[in-house]
Amino acid sequence: MEDDAEISRLVADFMRREGFEVACAGDGKAMDAVLARLRPDILILDLMLPGEDGLSICRRMRANDTVPILMLTAKSDEIDRVVGLEMGADDYLVKPFGPRELLARVRAILRRANGAAAKTMLRRYAFNRFIVDLDSRSVEFAEADQVPLQLTSAEFDLLGCFVQRPRRVLTRDQILDWTRGRSAEPFDRTVDMLISRLRKKLDAASPGSNLITTVRNGGYLFTVSVKQVS
Repeated sequence: MEDDAEISRLVADFMRREGFEVACAGDGKAMDAVLARLRPDILILDLMLPGEDGLSICRRMRANDTVPILMLTAKSDEIDRVVGLEMGADDYLVKPFGPRELLARVRAILRRANGAAAKTMLRRYAFNRFIVDLDSRSVEFAEADQVPLQLTSAEFDLLGCFVQRPRRVLTRDQILDWTRGRSAEPFDRTVDMLISRLRKKLDAASPGSNLITTVRNGGYLFTVSVKQVS
């Protein structure tokens, strides 16, 4: 979603040439009208929009939807990127950007969101009161009457990284490499924002469990044992 009609047209034309189906919207109301008739695989959302801004739209989307969100911003301040990630964006891209960089970011996000669907071997992990299914990309509770935990694509990738490497200190660079691969940048603070968001959701669902701890000068530790289940 981009309010600059020329930028929106150029990006849409480029993405269509790369094989994507694209729907454009210039503001929040137009986006809602588009979403009422289709389900996108990814939402590219500009930070600065007329009326409802991108951060507000991102927050609203995250209240009831897990569609991956790539945030576009012309601002260079780290705080703007941090706020976008805190609101639930999966990644960000600072304008001006090249179309190939945008394409690479979009494909990386979609790989993270959909990569597990192609695998046939079940990969289910149980810990605390949670059951994580890496193939269906779901987080359920052992109690059958509980609603599954809602995570964004990036949050789920982070949790998947932890459950496959429990009780092991992971550095930020290792986590970036395992969750984002070559799309990660030096000094990227995305991991810290995602850790904070994931902690809050896990703690809210299982108070006092302290599943993720910070190891000073080391990284992050998933504190509980994890077992594979059928």
